[in-house]
Amino acid sequence: MYSKIFREIVDIMHHDYAGILDKKGWDHPKDYERKIKRLEREKALNPTLFTEIVNDYLLDFKDPHIYFKLKATETNKEYDTGFTVRRFENRLYVTAVTKEERLNVGDEIISLDYIPIDILINKHRRELVEEDAEREDWREILKKYYQCEVRKKDGTIISLELKKYEKAPYTPTYKIEKYNETTLLLTFTDFDDPDAIIKLLNNHEEELTKYENWIIDIRTNHGGSDVAFHPLVPYLFPEGEKKIDLSEKYAMTFNCTENNYERLKALFTKEMETIEDERAKQSIQNYLDQFEKNKGKGFVELFPNEPEVFEGKSFPKQVVVLIDRFCGSSGEIFADVCKLSDKVTLIGRPTYGMNGYANLTCAEWKDLFELYYPTSRLNSMDEGKTLLDVAVHPDVYIPWTPEHLEKDIDLLEAEKQFTKTEK
Repeated sequence: MYSKIFREIVDIMHHDYAGILDKKGWDHPKDYERKIKRLEREKALNPTLFTEIVNDYLLDFKDPHIYFKLKATETNKEYDTGFTVRRFENRLYVTAVTKEERLNVGDEIISLDYIPIDILINKHRRELVEEDAEREDWREILKKYYQCEVRKKDGTIISLELKKYEKAPYTPTYKIEKYNETTLLLTFTDFDDPDAIIKLLNNHEEELTKYENWIIDIRTNHGGSDVAFHPLVPYLFPEGEKKIDLSEKYAMTFNCTENNYERLKALFTKEMETIEDERAKQSIQNYLDQFEKNKGKGFVELFPNEPEVFEGKSFPKQVVVLIDRFCGSSGEIFADVCKLSDKVTLIGRPTYGMNGYANLTCAEWKDLFELYYPTSRLNSMDEGKTLLDVAVHPDVYIPWTPEHLEKDIDLLEAEKQFTKTEK
């Protein structure tokens, strides 16, 4: 079973994936196929190990929009280490704790299996991809180790056996709250549910048109659909008729294979059953109709790059948008829209840079495995851009340091921006 599924994955990456033109020859499937066949003969392969092998193979494509996973069921659980880290110099600082109660935010991990962090950086450069410490993602790497040395805040060093905890289900945050007398704080951890976002805006319509300042926090934003953030856009621009034109940066073609159409159709049909907003439904249907008309034609420009015209609003007067490396996909497009407005300032660190290859679809096997991969490619990828090149960069760059764990430096800088303008 596993060898057959792996061959099908390779076929998708060589024919249906949007990066086939740029990344031909990057991968080495024969090495992985031999390993899988050997493990099958030895009866040593299970779904979890197979998932790890496939994801290691997919690293060759250097694309964070590709991932292979076990479908979450009662028997197939997702696990993690119960905490997250971020590197600063030669330390991994604990940035959040979910289930690992032996650690606290701010603790320093100085080694894994007694290997110092500076050596681990080189050992795992392929997985880390990024060159800058603040842009690295250590989540999968932590799961490869059994022990860590930790320097606690009082200076003591302890040794901990790393455990695996059942991963808590993700719950999105869509929130509007009063920050101070003149400022609202809006938080969106994804743009995946247009109905929920429209409901939130409707429930807070009075505040949205009363407060002079907004802070929009998308430092962690898992993406979703551009349709979901459309209701926010008029608030971001000054009063009067406005025009958004991102056609040059986001000019793209879609790999319109028969397989991609069939997978998108299955994905969107299921998605539209849960969406109430008619505009969102129509947008998805238009997308699917264009794909159907062009299926089998290879790379096609499906949508004309026409500017969007709308009426801006008088309130808020100023907007600060907080961004970070953990803002990806449609969160980045939202940040790019914000870049076009004179009343918006972006603060933080460059976004993920995931949109070179985007518009994901999903292949499934035996109700057990899922492969998510992009179907569209930015024309600008001809220039050999990196993730950082494609990322949205802040107007005010604030490097990440452990001080962020003591106080929200980005929010404090937002306050300064409002004070500057008021003066």
